[in-house]
Amino acid sequence: MATAQGMSGVDLSAVVAELTPLLPLWVGKIYQYDPKVLAIRFQGENRARHALVIESGRRAHLVKALPESPERPAGFAMLLRKHLEGGKVLSIAQHGLQRIFSVTVGKKMGSYQLVVELFDEGNVILCDAEGMIVKPLWHHRFREREVIPGATYAFPGTDCSELSPESFGDLLRASDREIVKALAVDCMLGGRYAEEVCAMAGIRKDTPTGTVDPGTVQTAFVRLLDRVKADRDPVITPSGCWPFPLSNEKVITRFPSYDEALEAYYGGPAAAPRKEARTPATRNATIRARQEESLRKFEGEIQRLERSVECIYANYPLVEEVIRVLSEAETKIPWSQIGQTLAASELPGAKAVVQVHPDKASVTLDIGERVRISVRESVRENIGRIFEEAKKFKRKREGALAALARPLPAHPAKREKPAEGKKRWFYRFRWFETSDGILVIGGRDAGQNEELVRRYLGGGDTFIHADVHGAPVVLVKGSTAHMDEVAQFAGSYSGAWKSGHLTTDVYSVRPDQVSKTPPSGEYLSTGGFIVRGERTWFRNVPLSVSIGLTTGESPRVIGGPPAAISRKTSISVTLRPGIFEPNDTAKKVVRALRDLLPEAERGGLRRVLSTESVAAFVPPGGSEVIADEG
Repeated sequence: MATAQGMSGVDLSAVVAELTPLLPLWVGKIYQYDPKVLAIRFQGENRARHALVIESGRRAHLVKALPESPERPAGFAMLLRKHLEGGKVLSIAQHGLQRIFSVTVGKKMGSYQLVVELFDEGNVILCDAEGMIVKPLWHHRFREREVIPGATYAFPGTDCSELSPESFGDLLRASDREIVKALAVDCMLGGRYAEEVCAMAGIRKDTPTGTVDPGTVQTAFVRLLDRVKADRDPVITPSGCWPFPLSNEKVITRFPSYDEALEAYYGGPAAAPRKEARTPATRNATIRARQEESLRKFEGEIQRLERSVECIYANYPLVEEVIRVLSEAETKIPWSQIGQTLAASELPGAKAVVQVHPDKASVTLDIGERVRISVRESVRENIGRIFEEAKKFKRKREGALAALARPLPAHPAKREKPAEGKKRWFYRFRWFETSDGILVIGGRDAGQNEELVRRYLGGGDTFIHADVHGAPVVLVKGSTAHMDEVAQFAGSYSGAWKSGHLTTDVYSVRPDQVSKTPPSGEYLSTGGFIVRGERTWFRNVPLSVSIGLTTGESPRVIGGPPAAISRKTSISVTLRPGIFEPNDTAKKVVRALRDLLPEAERGGLRRVLSTESVAAFVPPGGSEVIADEG
């Protein structure tokens, strides 16, 4: 059924069944009303007009009318217009019972495929005729799947709707669940549709799956799908919006089409906000609307987490078995092979896994609710973690309620923009100040390495270098008691980070041991140098970088070893070698730091806390945010 949270794969089948008879269609204007809501105008035969609303991760259906178009078309909408507008819709198809459907559009220069995902956060992806992604609404990078321009879009595997009678029987016989749970999870029906199949088959929903007649169950399963596609009687009931009334559901309203029922249930897209003169009244109304929206989000997260715990308890043996098997597997094979093995397995536990997270040693299980389970924690520890997440949102909810209870000022004081700190000569290099206030600078490339050795290496300095290829020249401009911080700085911005190492070796020497004069007959490239004599070694230096924001009259983004940065900032986040590219990492850090700031300070610090300012301190290569501090 379609609920406030979104549509199921069965509901999507009904929508596709109503869209397909409208063909042929031609693509008209495409609009984007907010970050997740798109609308496409279609022109049919005999001057017919249709409007399809897509809310990423939630719903997709026709509506009778669209609100006024946004003042300025969003970039993604403009891209879709460029590639699809005027094209002929060749097909509209759902992928099995997955919450995915695609619209294939033909144009003179070839065809395109618009893929719409309604699961999890959802996505809308434009692909070319070969399935290569031109542009997605959201960029996602996973170890086993990339949704980025240039990657090939991969549809999930088959589901129960595409199984032969023999394969369907094998699936049921291999399950140790009750039949209703096997249908809900393995066949992607969800609880209520699974109960309806049981009723149509004349079997109790708590019957062990291995004891039922697979043919009877599959016949009922096919009958349900056939009715969804060809014999609809759309209704709204107290529990949601249905393609036809199910057993024991009280009908509130009937509709001639499922699209009309969904429009009545969800409503059409909200009009894009229009710019208007800012007054204290409109400002306060905007603040209240944002506070109320935040409160709704917190309530939704709390309910989702509480449902997740209930689903774990209801499927305790399955979750426990998944943890046991994967915990043993990760000691023997890499996670990439674990993901491939799960995808090919027909075991109930493997079928419940809908996503693998190698970087977090966890999987997402569909057990009535999609729940992320860490294989390095017991079932109770996973439940405890979810309870802690729920507590965090409950605290946020209390804060939102308190904010709503406070009166807003009629004439807010004008917020002054904080002055940016004075630029210093060393800001163009990599730099930080040790815990005892000593300046440390490093080169960003071979040219800067050359400049540091020739121009800035003085008699009272210390020369530091990581023992790897592709490391910066690092100079300590004075005497410090925190050489461990300096060594960590030199190692973290070296090629060791880019190679994914977690530690490296670093050495230091006096300035008189460093020379730009090579031995006779040899040549030094730009940035190269010769070190003579004994070196002081720092072995197995852990690679880690913190990036933080200093506050006060002259706020500034700074970065370097965590120990040094934590002493100079009130908020910071920490990085270690990982999988996310520098630009993506910089964006994650900006979001994390903004979340740590009081809401009243975020706007004034927007110019200071930017992706560009943060990127200056992100190491080369892949990274991940491993902790928030503050």
